[in-house]
Amino acid sequence: MKDGVIADFEIAEGMLREFIKKISVGWVPSRRIVVSVPSGITEVEKRAVRDSAEHAGAKEVHLLAEPMASAIGIGLDVDAPVGNMVVDIGGGTTEIAVIALSGIVNEESIRVAGDEMNNSIIQFFKRNHNILIGERTAEAIKCEVGSAMPLKEEITIQVKGRDLVNGVPKTTEVSSVEIREALNEPISQIVEAVKVTLERTPPELSADILDRGIMLTGGGALLKGLDERLRLETSLPVHVAEDPLTAVVRGTGKVLEDLKHYSKVLIKSKRY
Repeated sequence: MKDGVIADFEIAEGMLREFIKKISVGWVPSRRIVVSVPSGITEVEKRAVRDSAEHAGAKEVHLLAEPMASAIGIGLDVDAPVGNMVVDIGGGTTEIAVIALSGIVNEESIRVAGDEMNNSIIQFFKRNHNILIGERTAEAIKCEVGSAMPLKEEITIQVKGRDLVNGVPKTTEVSSVEIREALNEPISQIVEAVKVTLERTPPELSADILDRGIMLTGGGALLKGLDERLRLETSLPVHVAEDPLTAVVRGTGKVLEDLKHYSKVLIKSKRY
């Protein structure tokens, strides 16, 4: 997967096949699959997801927009005639949507999320410390000391990597202040996308969002101070969902369990 969509068909099919094997005990005649996809996905990308799922053994494939899945996963009443705003920061994409009456009224999908934050940290070490670190190290640094707002107590950590000048392993010391600086660009892009979505939201639903606030989901919601930064920039209440990391998968599971009830929220197929 790259930027929320399939980058390698064969591996994606193999992965889905293994998942189906894990849950299939014996012969299962009906294999219905619900796949959550970024809301900004193109028709070609949708087709790729459907085809991969069908080749992996699915008989019936339904697509569900990620922000809708996360809204259902955190227990929002998506059928209600009130506006709910969800910001889902995953690995490849950040999905921002205003949801009401089982539909997405307004959406913004940007390919800036957790992976982009990791990449910013890698580039920061290349430029400022002349060392090369891996993605897993960048992810660990982001989780440990990454933040969107100044911390009460700034932290300093030791980072190991490879010296870009002479190629030998090297250790350097960095503070959470430097990492926050490195993360500022992707975070600013996410904040900007939230503002753009708010600008395009109908006034009645804007009033609902003012009362109910913005719900943050996805792994990116766990970044220290991100809720505070959004609160500061939008002057709206911002809530981090309970267990934001699994919100999308829990919502997708709920939809699969009751397809009849949630049929309105599924992405309609363009196949005739």
